[in-house]
Amino acid sequence: MSILVKGLTKKFGNQIAVNNLHFSVNPGEIVGFLGPNGAGKSTTMKMLCCYLTPTEGSAEIDGFDIINNPLEVKSRVGYLAEQNPLYDDMYVKEYLAFVAGIHKIQQPNQRIKEVIQLTGLEKEQSKIIGSLSKGYKQRVGLAQAIIHDPKVLILDEPTSGLDMNQLVGIRQLILEMGKEKTVIFSSHIMQEVQALCSRVVIINDGILVADDPIELLQSRMTGQGKIIVDFAESEINVNAFEKLAGVMEVTRNSNSLHILINENIDIKPEIFRLAVSLGLTIIEMRSEKINMESVFRKLTKSGKE
Repeated sequence: MSILVKGLTKKFGNQIAVNNLHFSVNPGEIVGFLGPNGAGKSTTMKMLCCYLTPTEGSAEIDGFDIINNPLEVKSRVGYLAEQNPLYDDMYVKEYLAFVAGIHKIQQPNQRIKEVIQLTGLEKEQSKIIGSLSKGYKQRVGLAQAIIHDPKVLILDEPTSGLDMNQLVGIRQLILEMGKEKTVIFSSHIMQEVQALCSRVVIINDGILVADDPIELLQSRMTGQGKIIVDFAESEINVNAFEKLAGVMEVTRNSNSLHILINENIDIKPEIFRLAVSLGLTIIEMRSEKINMESVFRKLTKSGKE
């Protein structure tokens, strides 16, 4: 077992940030670690990397306890923090040499060359880090995370703030690394999670709410569908649509309603008639299958925004 979390809890005064988490990650898995803002994802990752001490419980990385063997754990973990702290005044190659020295890597020049190639930093290696784009800074962060060839990668929002071309490159890099390493990463992009992960762990308000393969989570909502209705008006009586037979949940997004329904019932005529009675003009009405975004919202709808 690459990662084994056992009753992990973290309190800050009276606030419980992480509450009795239990989950495991097997070697070679890429697992999405999901939750709303403030759910406790970053706090959990920092505990797994030995940057925060648990209030209760513990965890093991590659068989080593995070409390009793922090140096062994750190030598086996590559960590990319959400804010990606870098030394902006250092050159890329200089910074990687500094990190290699911390890890006491044998033949550091050879390893630095390898990670520069792996992360696509060849043209940027002689530049000052502070002058790089957000995408290349993320690559530098990944390079420092893998330079000591760790067995486990913990990546906190590794694609945050990247443009589409940068996203594709980083995602491909994570997929390649996932062939040989255990990867756990957080993301708010559901398409990214579906593209990279076979399994997700979801927490809400510090509590585990799901730990399943993506297909299983989606199958739990089999029999449900979603209708999206776009209106010309901005004033919409959401409660009226919630009372329609077969409606399970209604959420509003600007001039649109996202209506979760029992998929075995066709309520489009009822939606149309209700809209007319309320004096609303429907611009478009369309059906969608349940996706990971809908599953996530369902499981975390009471979480913090």
